[in-house]
Amino acid sequence: MDRRSFIRKAGVLGAGAGVAATGLAAPAVAQGNITWRMVTTWPKNFPGLGVGAQRLADRITAASGGRLTVQVYSAGELVPPLQALDAVIDGSAEMSHGAAYYWQNKSPALSFFTGVPYGMTTPELTAWIRFLGGQELWDEIYDQFGVQGFLSGNTGTQAGGWFRDELTSLEDLKGIRFRTPGLGGRVWEKLGATVTNMAAGEIFQALQSGTLDAAEFVGPYNDLALGFYQVAKNYYMPSFVESGLATELVVDKKKYQELPSDLQAIIRDVSQAEYDMVSSDFIANDPRALKTLVDDHGVIVRQFPDDIMEAGAKASVEVIEELRNSDDPLVKKTTESFIEALNLVRTRTEQIDAPYTAAREKYLKY
Repeated sequence: MDRRSFIRKAGVLGAGAGVAATGLAAPAVAQGNITWRMVTTWPKNFPGLGVGAQRLADRITAASGGRLTVQVYSAGELVPPLQALDAVIDGSAEMSHGAAYYWQNKSPALSFFTGVPYGMTTPELTAWIRFLGGQELWDEIYDQFGVQGFLSGNTGTQAGGWFRDELTSLEDLKGIRFRTPGLGGRVWEKLGATVTNMAAGEIFQALQSGTLDAAEFVGPYNDLALGFYQVAKNYYMPSFVESGLATELVVDKKKYQELPSDLQAIIRDVSQAEYDMVSSDFIANDPRALKTLVDDHGVIVRQFPDDIMEAGAKASVEVIEELRNSDDPLVKKTTESFIEALNLVRTRTEQIDAPYTAAREKYLKY
């Protein structure tokens, strides 16, 4: 998809992402039917993520027979993209679709429910949330704000980012201006980068103008649509700070609990189904998009030098230990739970999955 065409359809670039949250209409209720508003952090029709948010809304509407209709507002249509959660907290919307680590200023513990540097892969994170106590901790954190979070998508292991110049050593990161969010941003700061976060529709312009020297968003499927290849050709893979990024659906908890039990179940179960659907979407389309980037746009795929990978692991441990020693009991408890779960689930990944994929790469040829 051509970047200009995509952004024109999305309707959010630069100023579009800063539309004020004013004049929101109350949800419609007629003949027992309810309409809820979902505000998102994604551009309209955005591959994987924006499409996933719309599909989730459509599936809730269909599964409920229209008793609960969900209207989707893309980034900037009702609120700025990075104010989506606030819109649910203050009652301006009933739902938001985004990533929990965008709200780490509210609680650093929220980053664990999106992605952690050198942390869990997609299936590992799913196991923690669903079976090893993660959802209960997430609920406890969001209870402070009157909202409820559900997993709604996962990108898998992401790309490391787009860089104007090739990276030859750790020294090349000193002072580089880099767009990256969450705990990963703190890791990159420890490596010497100057880090900022911004919404998807703002990144290209910042790269083009020179405000940024480098940026990461998700991976080939999204990055092709955003057009980063027009500004930077060095594409680093994989990311070591976003190994299995999850997205979330957040709902107003009071309004959610007031729904009939079947509508509550529809929201919960459709979110789970979409988590798996979005993950499959990225697995299918990232390789196609990467081939286009390389074959049609001259992108050079690189791996980070070993000293950056090693320093990134050391910095990741430092960041997690800082959270482990937090004065906030809930941050500390979440960190401890994450570490315990990671040390358990990684044994399966490293002892079974990794040797299998290594053997397949070495021996299987069609």
